[in-house]
Amino acid sequence: MPADSVPQTPWPARRLPRAWNVAAWCGALVYPVALYFAMVGGRGGFTAQSVVPLIVLTCLTGLLLRVSPLSGLTLLLIGWAAARTQMQNVEIVYLQVLLGDLAVGYIAAVRPRRTSVAAAFLACGAQLDTHLSSFGQTMDRAAQLAVLIALATLAAWLAGDSVRARRTHAAELSARAATDAVTAERLRIARELHDMIAHSIGVIAIQAGVGRRVIDTQPAEARNALSVIEGTSRETLAGLRRTLVALRASSEVDAPLDPTPGLAGLDRLVASTLDAGVRADVRLSGERRPLPADIDLAAFRILQEALTNVVRHAGTEECRVTVAYEAEEVRVEVEDDGGGGLSGGNGYGIVGMRERVGLLHGRFAAGPRPEGGFRVSARLPAPAVEVAE
Repeated sequence: MPADSVPQTPWPARRLPRAWNVAAWCGALVYPVALYFAMVGGRGGFTAQSVVPLIVLTCLTGLLLRVSPLSGLTLLLIGWAAARTQMQNVEIVYLQVLLGDLAVGYIAAVRPRRTSVAAAFLACGAQLDTHLSSFGQTMDRAAQLAVLIALATLAAWLAGDSVRARRTHAAELSARAATDAVTAERLRIARELHDMIAHSIGVIAIQAGVGRRVIDTQPAEARNALSVIEGTSRETLAGLRRTLVALRASSEVDAPLDPTPGLAGLDRLVASTLDAGVRADVRLSGERRPLPADIDLAAFRILQEALTNVVRHAGTEECRVTVAYEAEEVRVEVEDDGGGGLSGGNGYGIVGMRERVGLLHGRFAAGPRPEGGFRVSARLPAPAVEVAE
């Protein structure tokens, strides 16, 4: 995005109180006249009584640059052009060039490039006209002076424009980071909702099918299926409600949320999978230890999604779940001997699991087993978490 296409944020002092605005305009309008008569009276030397008011008026004119830059610069240049007509020593030349170029640099730093370029040409032209017409200059001297004034103005403009470009770039980076954060949060919420709903809907679909088939011949089994459907749907609705409350809550309000799911809820996950008609044989290895919250949640969601895939696609009544606590990582794995699975790792569930593991700098694999069936495996970096005594 070009720098000039980015909306420019005026310097905060642009929103000055009304009294300061009036003071800035009055001081800037008086400035050329005061400067002219100060130079007329200062031919024999300057006193504090004549210099201090000029300093105050110069500051007020500088304040006007923040409100109306081109107007303030014009009045500043008019004042020093008037001063040069009455006093043509080298100190006045330096002051005129210094103040004019400082104003150009400031405008270039806080205003769009179109405004600052106009200010640079205005200042350079006014200074050239003043200095070249004030003396009887030789051609060589005039050329040297013109080059010096042009280079000084260009240097001031480049310095100010560089400041503006850096500030604009920093604003773009900040906006991009905020956009990326929003996108990442949306993806995280989408994954959470997918993992929670896909598993529950899979269980409900299986139990509804069971109930439909046995409702006439095995009423008790049908009632059991309906009970599972009711419990699963209530749990899913509660989870959705908690998620929506968290999304709607303001930053000052702490939404009452249940603990974040983790491997501590594995037994409940296995039980819900059994209700869906698939028995999961859980195998634990290594010394069980607390995990970082993000790792614990990711491991649980991966197992949840993998078991959902077994229920929906594998066409088998059993599978194996492995949770292995190793030195610097935790490995979670789900294997089945069925004939289904997501060939080639397609589907939003597989993509979501892969994204989770990738964000945590782990390793993920999902695909058919050589001996038949399907395997989902994830290795997540999991250094031990110290527990306060």
